[in-house]
This record gives sequence, C-alpha cells and structure tokens, in this order.
Amino acid sequence: MKKLFGSMVPAMLLLLVGCNTVEGLGKDITKAGETIENASKKK
Repeated sequence: MKKLFGSMVPAMLLLLVGCNTVEGLGKDITKAGETIENASKKK
C-alpha cells in the first residue's frame, strides 16, 4: 500500500503542475477518461 501511495503522489503532482488552470485539469481528466474508455472498447 505504501508503494502504491508513494508512486501516486508524484504522479498527481506532475499532473497538477502540467496544467495551469482548473479548465486545463478538466481537459486532462477528460482525456484520461476517453483513453480508458477506448481501451475498454478494444477488448
């Protein structure tokens, strides 16, 4: 559990640093959701 949490924190920080606005964060989350949805449709 510690390893999972330890790897998620830096990833979330990079995500937050990568977008400058709340709108940008929303777009990033939408894009991630679309990617997951498309991957599930391929299976």
